[in-house]
Amino acid sequence: MTPPTIKIRRLDPEHDSDIPLPRYMTPQSSGMDLCAAIKEDQVLPKGSITVIPTGIAIALPPGLEAQIRPRSGLAFKHGIGIINSPGTIDADYRGEIRIALINLGKGPYTISRGDRIAQMVIQRICQVQLDVVDALQETDRNDGGFGHTGV
Repeated sequence: MTPPTIKIRRLDPEHDSDIPLPRYMTPQSSGMDLCAAIKEDQVLPKGSITVIPTGIAIALPPGLEAQIRPRSGLAFKHGIGIINSPGTIDADYRGEIRIALINLGKGPYTISRGDRIAQMVIQRICQVQLDVVDALQETDRNDGGFGHTGV
């Protein structure tokens, strides 16, 4: 099966041609790494949130979404995550992909130009119709939620 094609645009090609385009780092990777398109190092203090530009915009075909997720190495080693994880890019969005990072680590973290700061996973989506009813069919689980199967 031929994978879908996604159009991508560098928003400032004259200044950001050194920033790698999103890419899969291994043959079986699910996500493409996204890089920071910042002019100079940016320190993210412990407990703070910042938005980092990537310098790119994409045009997703209808029926696809891009999920923006943390990079596991940054999360595990430095406590760097994405505040709205996963972030969603809809097929009709054409603005810059920007990453809302949060520092949950033990100290400040420095982001440098070109650093891989997040990953983008492309998923198929399904829009549904809602049918308002007076009751829902019961199941064995029913309304068992958080922790219902134990720790």
